[in-house]
Amino acid sequence: MSTEFTYAASGVDIDAGERAVTLMRAAVERTNRPEVVGGLGGFAGLFALDTAKYRRPLLASSTDGVGTKIALARQLDRHDTVGIDLVAMVVDDLVACGAEPLFLQDYVACGKVVPERVAAIVTGIATGCTRAGAALVGGETAEHGDLMDADEYDLAATAVGVVEADAVLGPERVRQGDAVIAMASSGFHSNGYSLVRRVVSAAGLDLHATPAGLVRPLGEELLEPTRIYARDCLALVDALGVDRVHAFAHITGGGLAGNTARVVPDGLEAVLDRTTWSLPAAVRLMEEHGVPREESERAFNCGVGMVAAVAPDAADDAVAQLTAAGVPTWVAGSIGRREDADTPAARLVGSYR
Repeated sequence: MSTEFTYAASGVDIDAGERAVTLMRAAVERTNRPEVVGGLGGFAGLFALDTAKYRRPLLASSTDGVGTKIALARQLDRHDTVGIDLVAMVVDDLVACGAEPLFLQDYVACGKVVPERVAAIVTGIATGCTRAGAALVGGETAEHGDLMDADEYDLAATAVGVVEADAVLGPERVRQGDAVIAMASSGFHSNGYSLVRRVVSAAGLDLHATPAGLVRPLGEELLEPTRIYARDCLALVDALGVDRVHAFAHITGGGLAGNTARVVPDGLEAVLDRTTWSLPAAVRLMEEHGVPREESERAFNCGVGMVAAVAPDAADDAVAQLTAAGVPTWVAGSIGRREDADTPAARLVGSYR
């Protein structure tokens, strides 16, 4: 008698996948914008771009993932926040050039489709899309039972945005004398977690305990979702104009100086003053357990998740508007002449408070 083979026995449960879609449907539909055509379940997401609204629209796109922060989510069995991180990583890259996020598609690869877990992940993605004003128009959940353990998963997403050709932000607009304003991060965001996890393991830190200096358990601190800046940054541009808001830099891998340097033109430098803010307690904890300061400032955002280069006369208005919107913001430095071409385009000076 021959052996019967089934897809489920091979590690792919179609019924579980369909149940996951049912569980996430309401959260996904809440992200819809008026431009979305059709609904969940089609082979492609459709979005009607109103070309009459723009003079010369440019489409912008960004793809990213969450990285090894997912390992902590698995360890703590909490999966409703990493989707917010995923959205933040792509939409805040889009807004760096001044683009409004329009829609996003996600990709979830897992060893086993557990409908409730997949629904929690995608509900987090939908929450992030709502915060960013982007529609979640589709995605893919792939079950890879012969490649990944049952509780393993990974996430990726691509977002598409639009910006007027004459309103693109970036180093071409940055001028000597511009103020650099810093927007506070909500934590480590989604970068540096391979290092964080290494420290936690080597130091034997308890994720359920509250270390000195923190006000909540370490695991909660480390899973705090990434702040999404997109809407507030776009509102700032709308209020002040591209003649006063010149560039944004999303502070991700590479740290504050490394990412700020990406929006500084040749011949100029951004000087950021550490005395204008305090190093977060969670970063100090990493340093207490062996991470050198130089490495902290390369691997972590050190308390700043986004910076903007603005005209000098716009600094106070920018700080006031962002702070009123709930984003702690301050003037952290300025753009000056770079005297030596071999020096970095952005550097930190002074000591943290």
